[in-house]
Amino acid sequence: MHGIPFGEALRTWLRIGLQSFGGPAGQIAVMHKVLVEQKRWVSESRFLHALNYCMLLPGPEAQQLATYIGWLLHRTLGGIVAGTLFVLPGFVVMLALSALYAGFRQVPLVEALFFGLKPAVLAIVVEAVIRIGRRSLKNGALVALAGGAFVAIFFFGVPFPLIVLAAGAIGLCGARLWPRFFPGPGAPEITGEAEPAVVDRMLAAGELEHTRPSLGRAVRVLLVCLTLWLGPLALLAAIFGRGSVFVAQGLFFSKAAVVTFGGAYAVLAYVAQEAVSTFGWLQPGEMLDGLGMAETTPGPLILVLQFVGFLGAYRKPALLAPMAAGLLGASITVWVTFVPCFLWIFLGAPYIEALRGNRALHASLSAITAAVVGVVLNLSLWFALSTVFARVGEARLGPLRLLVPELGTLSVPALVIAGAALVAMLRFKIGMGWVLAASAATGLVQRLFFGG
Repeated sequence: MHGIPFGEALRTWLRIGLQSFGGPAGQIAVMHKVLVEQKRWVSESRFLHALNYCMLLPGPEAQQLATYIGWLLHRTLGGIVAGTLFVLPGFVVMLALSALYAGFRQVPLVEALFFGLKPAVLAIVVEAVIRIGRRSLKNGALVALAGGAFVAIFFFGVPFPLIVLAAGAIGLCGARLWPRFFPGPGAPEITGEAEPAVVDRMLAAGELEHTRPSLGRAVRVLLVCLTLWLGPLALLAAIFGRGSVFVAQGLFFSKAAVVTFGGAYAVLAYVAQEAVSTFGWLQPGEMLDGLGMAETTPGPLILVLQFVGFLGAYRKPALLAPMAAGLLGASITVWVTFVPCFLWIFLGAPYIEALRGNRALHASLSAITAAVVGVVLNLSLWFALSTVFARVGEARLGPLRLLVPELGTLSVPALVIAGAALVAMLRFKIGMGWVLAASAATGLVQRLFFGG
């Protein structure tokens, strides 16, 4: 056996779920540090191969990446546990915050606690960008791709799926026209360690049979996941009626789940408009309140949809008490948002694994990896500006889109915490957990005793 007890994996996935702050950039950084650097469960090349596939899917790529790696290590149950524990801590926190928001609108203690976490996540994100960039941008062509992706998304607002498709096409052409810059797969990557990663040892020992694609397995996965996805909606329709808020939320967020390419921000404008104008679940501006909560809690940013589901059901409770209706609305929203994520992984991952040695696919995914570095750099810069400044505006200069922070809203405490966290992580190599804990405590003291 490959030597990872399931209990150890469960504790590790829970730890990752509790530490997954900072949106996709921070979450991918946390997983990379724990799974590639610290535990050596997967190699750099496998991690990036899985990440590239998840970047092509609708939904939160970090949660799908956790599901993918959990599936590699411990089959279907491992994928379910990894994907669920990635979401569960954030679901619990967002549920409590949504209830407080709906009932009291006062969460100063929680806001103070998480004030210090956002700057600390900057250190994790910066470290991840540097580390992944060094290991994936192996020549000038890939560096240029990363730079082009950053410019396209940061300055011109090019949609993320278009950037990924363009990078993949460049990689396919490059494999044929410029093979020196877009080489095929090499030997398994060791990343400076004396022995291969756990998954590579599993492969050598013949313990990855579950990753082989099978038509029968694909049909079973499709039937089971579709039943789990849509079955609860039929049950809610039978209990509360097809016109109930719960059925409306289930159908609406099911549709959103298949169009959320590019992460949470890609779908927020659409959801906000529909939730306010069409369904009347939110008041104008409340989506930003929910996004602020989601940004300072663990888990995917798409959990902001849980806030929408809670408020919508709380305000139209049908036959239930408002809080009970909010709980059910939040639960059905999260269910139909994340069940499709498991479907995409369990259905497609075996075929992606089978194509790992394909030269053209490897070149295409290498190009996508380079583009992803530029996209993560864009997310990091956006996150840094929104962390250090209370308000960041947007200006247009012809086709250029520029982010312009309001200098008067600079938060000196946030800047100091971010600088200290960077020094601690990059210079003194202090562990991520210690940095997050110290930063949270600093933010708590700062906000409660000294004000903003």
